[in-house]
Amino acid sequence: MLRYFFDIRDGTGLYPDEEGLEFPDQRSAEMEAARTLGELARDFAALDDRHDVAIEVRTGDGPVFKAAFIFETRHPRQ
Repeated sequence: MLRYFFDIRDGTGLYPDEEGLEFPDQRSAEMEAARTLGELARDFAALDDRHDVAIEVRTGDGPVFKAAFIFETRHPRQ
């Protein structure tokens, strides 16, 4: 199993994952990133000051992939 680190990036900065999680393959890590990204997006959606959020996934060898959720509005909330 390989250890994947899920660093969180939002409008305020980068929050590195110091512990990581072990997964048997990259697909499993991608599914975890998507699940976590959905939870973060749901939490941010309730805020007045919404930020785009990304999960930058890496192993000990370096970056592997990035998953992002972008908040974009064409009309201001009323």
